[in-house]
Amino acid sequence: MKITAVIMAGGKGERFWPESRENRPKQFLSLTGDGETMIQKTVRRISPVVQAEDIFIVTNSAYKNLVKEQLPEIPAENILAEPCGRNTAPCIAFAGAVIRKKYDNAVMLVLPSDHLIKYENIFTRTLCNAIVRATEDDNLLTIGITPTYAETGYGYINFGDEDGDAYKVERFVEKPDLKTAKKYLSSGKYLWNSGMFVWKVSTIMKCFENFMPEVFSGAEKIGKAYGTPDFENVLATEYNKFPSESIDFGIMEKAENIYTIPVSFGWDDVGNWLAIERINETDDNQNYIEGDVIAENCKRTTICGGKRLVAVVGVEDIIIVDTDDALLVCSKNSTQDVKKIITKLKENNRTELI
Repeated sequence: MKITAVIMAGGKGERFWPESRENRPKQFLSLTGDGETMIQKTVRRISPVVQAEDIFIVTNSAYKNLVKEQLPEIPAENILAEPCGRNTAPCIAFAGAVIRKKYDNAVMLVLPSDHLIKYENIFTRTLCNAIVRATEDDNLLTIGITPTYAETGYGYINFGDEDGDAYKVERFVEKPDLKTAKKYLSSGKYLWNSGMFVWKVSTIMKCFENFMPEVFSGAEKIGKAYGTPDFENVLATEYNKFPSESIDFGIMEKAENIYTIPVSFGWDDVGNWLAIERINETDDNQNYIEGDVIAENCKRTTICGGKRLVAVVGVEDIIIVDTDDALLVCSKNSTQDVKKIITKLKENNRTELI
């Protein structure tokens, strides 16, 4: 059976402001110092499993040219531009309908565009195992990350009995508070929800028909119009009708035959500026420093300099990011709130900084 991949690349990366902007969000940035952007890493990482002509990128219409620029190997017709953001469920239904039009049926890997994975050989083996399990029956596979600490910023997967190299999923749970996250960790029965899935197109589209019929109906119209002169008009008309719904809430919390494969392959979702010190080397004082920076008596600090000198003295647990037109100074325990700056900028009509 044909193996395809859908890479979701429509996010705005607001918690990585001021580096991440509306015209070049996080997935199109290099955050690891090697010049390779997040989305380029994602495509390269799956190359042992999926051919470039079978990779589909679902992105915001404003980012279509960025995708073409950074991923010239992906066929132009495989860049699926959403006319508006509608969360992951409509995104996946859109891609599934297009793949079904093109291939009738196929295995479909669903991957975010902005994650990092350290041990790529383990990742490849995991995908291959998930593909086998997905083709055996109408199974929905999710890749679960074995947690290493009580994280409150991730959703979790509660798993049950072992079934071969996978485990039956009991339920998906939302981001917990710290007390609940500690309980999940100690139980040994919860995994971090990576947002990576494997299934047959026929399987997931049947789930949409059963659990999100309005999305299924619209996606079917979009799929039938794919490759015709009416495609853009049908896409705009139908997509605007879709609810903004996550695949977890819309499908995974309702479907059966859901399995998870627990893994530890050095995964990081690079969700905010705290990730920089996790994914890059730090100095003896646990500082990560790049650019024209002088740091004196600083500890556990991330400093990303720009074109001018940044001098920092005697600070701890701080993130400083300097760009041409904006400077961010943020306590490490407030990194989730960086996106609130975007709200303030919008309220003050500072759109040039968004």
